[in-house]
Amino acid sequence: MTLLSGPPAARSASGATRGAGSASATVADRSPRRPISPERIAAGLTLLALVALGILAVDEVGISIPAMVQSWGNAENFMARVGGLTFPEPGDLAWLIALTVGLVLVGTLLAAVLSVPIAYLAASNTTPGNGWRAAARFVGVLTRALPDVVLAMAFVLMFSLGTLPGILAIGIHSIGMISKMFADAIEQIDEGPRLAIRAAGGSKMQEFASGILPQVLPSWVATVLHRNDINLRGSVVLGYVGVAGLGLEMSYAFKALNYGKGLGIALVIFLLCVAMEVISSMVRGAMLGQQKQTRSWIDRLIHPRLGDRVSDSATTSPAWAASPQAAVRRPWTAERVRNTTGVVIAVLVVIGSVIVSQINWMDFFTFWGKLPDVAAKFWPPSFGSYEASAMIAAMRDTVAIALAATVLTLVPSLVLGSLAASNVAPSSGARGAARFLLVGIRGIPELILAIVLVVITGLGAQAGVIALAIGGIGLLGKLIADSFEEVDRGPERALRAVGASRLQTYASATVPQGMQALIGHSFYMLDTNIRAATILGIVGGGGVGYYLLNASQGSRYETVTAIVLMILVTVLVVEGLAMWMRKVFR
Repeated sequence: MTLLSGPPAARSASGATRGAGSASATVADRSPRRPISPERIAAGLTLLALVALGILAVDEVGISIPAMVQSWGNAENFMARVGGLTFPEPGDLAWLIALTVGLVLVGTLLAAVLSVPIAYLAASNTTPGNGWRAAARFVGVLTRALPDVVLAMAFVLMFSLGTLPGILAIGIHSIGMISKMFADAIEQIDEGPRLAIRAAGGSKMQEFASGILPQVLPSWVATVLHRNDINLRGSVVLGYVGVAGLGLEMSYAFKALNYGKGLGIALVIFLLCVAMEVISSMVRGAMLGQQKQTRSWIDRLIHPRLGDRVSDSATTSPAWAASPQAAVRRPWTAERVRNTTGVVIAVLVVIGSVIVSQINWMDFFTFWGKLPDVAAKFWPPSFGSYEASAMIAAMRDTVAIALAATVLTLVPSLVLGSLAASNVAPSSGARGAARFLLVGIRGIPELILAIVLVVITGLGAQAGVIALAIGGIGLLGKLIADSFEEVDRGPERALRAVGASRLQTYASATVPQGMQALIGHSFYMLDTNIRAATILGIVGGGGVGYYLLNASQGSRYETVTAIVLMILVTVLVVEGLAMWMRKVFR
């Protein structure tokens, strides 16, 4: 499932590349090459400039493997002081796990619900006007630029301590990514069903419910599950500002110099993240596997072969989708029972998460009185005792850390992501090993990884860059794998039919079709790394996060606002570049 890409390339060739003759026709059709536009040249030069800046940033950080090996003694001394790992009491640990999972699930679902209308307004094919689209896109960028830890600081001041500040922080911050993914999915739909409903006199709501939602639902579910994995790892940071759960217990342990307990809780968080990733992957696989069956009967009647890219073996619609009357009398097959059971379990999990979170609902009626005082603390923004030049230099260091980490992530992610794609991997064993490795890497929260690296390498940007680069391999590799699995299989089959090798097929059919998605994912990785680099400064990872931590601990909230505005401007620039690149290379 492509999370950030636009429409797959070469879709027009899907019906013309079924054999060797089709391959020759396709080559002939593509032989007249279009002249390269100046805008495309400018975009290519911009990409090269960004890569060059990333390489310079890597050199400036001064990552040295031999020096890290020599510094391994620091880790050995640290572990000797730590002794064995310790854990909370089993009952307390179970409660902390349930509390953490509950608040993350509720926060993610809150973001999913709020993202639906924002995505509808932000999508170019459903927005009422350009003004609505620009406003919705800005809301997405703004919520994405606001670090969840900063939102949690504000909500801790407005609400009572507990899970509610964390739920709201996760929910609002996640709107940025989820609404963007939702909007991208809407823009990629087949317009036939929606136009048919409109022509029949259907309302906007009917267009959405019957013409749009069935097509985007699997993609939306996969997006929400993916974001839930990210939020689970990010919940570790929220513990440092008072949000209940495993993160808070880990922060207490480290502040009390109880490293054995702190690392024990970190191990629990890692295992929990891996378990959540495995469960999410299973659900995503089930949803994608049934994508053709989740389309509406109208969509099936107009475009019965639309789902061929998802399942090459599924070329016929089930009997119950032949007409509206048959759809109403849909039989209770084993497949339908299984899907219904899954929905019931999901609803029960949501209800259980709300109960476990122990939300104080009265806070929603009492926080209004605190709102003016809290707003006065955060506004107007000011650097306070810090000089503007120092803050700008720190922001520049943060961008350099993010660029360096993104460049270091690209090649390993492309290799692992390719091996994890079913249409590229040489064998199912290689694909399974690559997927397992990506899951393991994604399961390590960047904050925990940065803490370990700071112990080995010391304070500075090096720990932050390596932590982001390693964590980015798991995320970017998975996005690349999903994108490559979604490309049109027609050109691949045509090349194999004329004797092309696996490598030739990969280079000539798979990569060109996935290039737009690869560019989009890379910019998303840079966007994510900028915000993550800010947070890693909390544990000595370098950049503007150091000043953010000092300002928050000193209750200088106006400085926090000034730093967040700098992050917002930077993310807006990256978002603008990403939109331009996707348009140019479409």
